[in-house]
Amino acid sequence: MHLLAHFTAVQALCCTFAFSVVGLLALSKVLPLEDWGLARYDFLLLGCLLVQAALVWTRFETPREAGALLLFHALGFGLEAHRVALGAWAYPDEAVSKVLGVPLYAGFMYASVGSYVAQAWRRSGLRLSGEPPLALQVALVGGTYAHFFVMAGLEVRLGLTAALLLAYRRTRVAFTVGGERFRMGLPLSLALIAAFVYLAENVATGLGAWVYPHQAGGWQPVHPGKWLAWALMLTPAVLIVARMNAGEGQAGGAGATMSPTPARRSGPSETP
Repeated sequence: MHLLAHFTAVQALCCTFAFSVVGLLALSKVLPLEDWGLARYDFLLLGCLLVQAALVWTRFETPREAGALLLFHALGFGLEAHRVALGAWAYPDEAVSKVLGVPLYAGFMYASVGSYVAQAWRRSGLRLSGEPPLALQVALVGGTYAHFFVMAGLEVRLGLTAALLLAYRRTRVAFTVGGERFRMGLPLSLALIAAFVYLAENVATGLGAWVYPHQAGGWQPVHPGKWLAWALMLTPAVLIVARMNAGEGQAGGAGATMSPTPARRSGPSETP
C-alpha cells in the first residue's frame, strides 16, 4: 500500500499541467466571461499560457521540457485543424484565437499528454531497454501520426497497432517507485496510460472542450475506439521524450546506461 500511495502521488504530480487544463475548462463554465467581453476559447488560451509560464518560472518544468511541449502543441494543432476540416469534431464557439476553425488552446490538450510523459520520465527515472532500431521507430511513429490525417479504416489502424506491438514486443520500461525499481512491457504501459487519457477525454468533452458529431444534441460518452487512438498517439510522445533525453543516457537501446538497481516486473497499478 505504501508503494501504491507513493506511485499515485507521483503520477498526480506528473499530471499537474493536465489537471490545470481541466481546471481551466471547469472554471470557464462558471466565470462570467461574456460580461468581461472575453471569449471562452481565448480565456482558455490565456490560462494555458499563464500555467505554462508559471511551471517554467517555478522550475517545476525545465526549459527543454517546455520546448518539447511546444512541439507537441504544434503536432496536435496540425492534427486538429485537419480533422475539424473533415468534420470529425468541432469547436462551435467564436473566439479571436481560432485559426482554421481550431482555437489555439486546443494544442495544449495534446501538450498536456506530452507534459505527463516528460514529467514521468524525469520523476520516475524511466529507462527504456530492448528498443527496435531508431530508423524503424521513426518510420512506425511517422506512419502512426500520418494515418490520423487520412480517413483510414479500422483495418489500417489495427495493422499499425499490430506493427507497433511486433516492433516493441521486447521493449521494457523501467521506473522507480519509493526507491524500488520495477519493469513492464512498453505496449502494456501505453495501453494503461491511454485508458486514463480516454477517461480524461470524456471529462473534457463533458466540459465542452470540443464536440463530437454524436454529442451535438447533448453530451454522450466518447466512443471506446478512441482509447486505441490515444494509445497510438502516445507512441510519438514517448519517442520524442526518449530522444530528448538520449544525451543523458535516459533512452534505452544497445548503448543506454541502465540503473544499477535490478528492475523487476510490476503489476498493472505500477505502470508509469
